[in-house]
Amino acid sequence: MDVSFLKIIKTQPLWVIVILIIGSTSLLKISILNLRWIYLYFLRPPKKIKKYGSWALVTGSTDGIGKAFAFELAKKGLNLILVGRNPKKLEDVTNEIQSKFSKTRIKNVVFDFSGNISEGIKKISDVIEGLDVGVLINNVGSVYPYPRFFHEVDDELLKNLIRINVEGTTKVTQLVLHGMLKRKKGAIVNIGSGAASVTPSAPLYAVYAATKAYIYQFSRSLYVEYKNSGIDVQCQVPLYVATKMTYIKRPSFFVPSATGYAKAGLQWLGHEPRCTPYWRHSLICGLVHILPEFTVDSYRFNLCLKMRKRGQLKNLQKKE
Repeated sequence: MDVSFLKIIKTQPLWVIVILIIGSTSLLKISILNLRWIYLYFLRPPKKIKKYGSWALVTGSTDGIGKAFAFELAKKGLNLILVGRNPKKLEDVTNEIQSKFSKTRIKNVVFDFSGNISEGIKKISDVIEGLDVGVLINNVGSVYPYPRFFHEVDDELLKNLIRINVEGTTKVTQLVLHGMLKRKKGAIVNIGSGAASVTPSAPLYAVYAATKAYIYQFSRSLYVEYKNSGIDVQCQVPLYVATKMTYIKRPSFFVPSATGYAKAGLQWLGHEPRCTPYWRHSLICGLVHILPEFTVDSYRFNLCLKMRKRGQLKNLQKKE
């Protein structure tokens, strides 16, 4: 270090030195965080997915993120067990995948998660018997048709939100986990939501956000329980993705296509227990975390009120 600089420092009052130390430490911390962010999103190599096993099971696989994951997993050379409620859509997705990846073996399970969970789990159990299912993508989920206050949530919607988002994911995970424990390897990805773990609140989506908060805690706890057993458990937290569930038709700078998200999701598979794989989503997360909570709450509430009005209007038009 320059001697003249040290002399200048010695002549400064204590409070100036303290500020310099704090400032330098903060700058170093920010630099390290930025370098880490660049490494994680652009430089870190993905894990070799086939090392977990030759089969992957994807729930909610006929549309959106689930379908995109199925294609990307097939591209990586894995065979697929596709779970969905619509047999025609399952057949169409199967044909579409096999037209591009002819060597991919695919087994379909028709299972409506809003129906009899035990019956559906039995169907999956019969299909995966004897298969080394190394990857599980728990993508199936239900959301409000449009934002609404909690007192407006009817019994049917409430039941489906809890049954599909909580019970369905829990039961499928438990089923597949047994085989992974025997083989001492596996990767489980549960799809969470920014509504549960990025924004401080989710006004007009209270029950949906609560079910996704369960998914986060469930995943994080399993990560700790099974990380020494060769099983990587992860909760991925997407923000808006252009899918039927979000009613966003076209991708944009901050809203990826389902394929764009799935590509990013596989890059992160098997790493941190909680992640936001799409790098532009991470920018929004960073902004949300530095803003005062009341600002984010107010913005979200007003945005959802507008969406609620549009949803109510469309609902009335359907009934006419």
